Amino acid sequence: MPTIKNFEDLEIWQMSREYVTSIYADFKACKDFAFRDQIIRAGISIMNNISEGFCRNSDAEFRNFLNIAKGSAGEVKSMYYIAEDQKFITPELAAERRENLQKLMNYISSFMNYLKHPKSS
Repeated sequence: MPTIKNFEDLEIWQMSREYVTSIYADFKACKDFAFRDQIIRAGISIMNNISEGFCRNSDAEFRNFLNIAKGSAGEVKSMYYIAEDQKFITPELAAERRENLQKLMNYISSFMNYLKHPKSS
């Protein structure tokens, strides 16, 4: 894996940025302000924990922040079930968002594993 110098170069950060934009768009008109605030905060947490962990001093610290980001992704995924059940969004959109969030969680897990057991170049 080539050396990455900026968190913006991480695919998982780029994906999380796209999800934050999607969350804002999906719930822009949502009148359940507590729900909207929580899902936005959880989405932002994914993105910010990836960037904060990247800027730490060790792979172990980075893995810890990635673990938090993965947990926040799970929270957002769960909230898309609530959004579907409350008819804030369509079942099709909710399913698409959950599928994409699961991919992100899988990518985060793979990256955490890489940091724990880096391959020699």
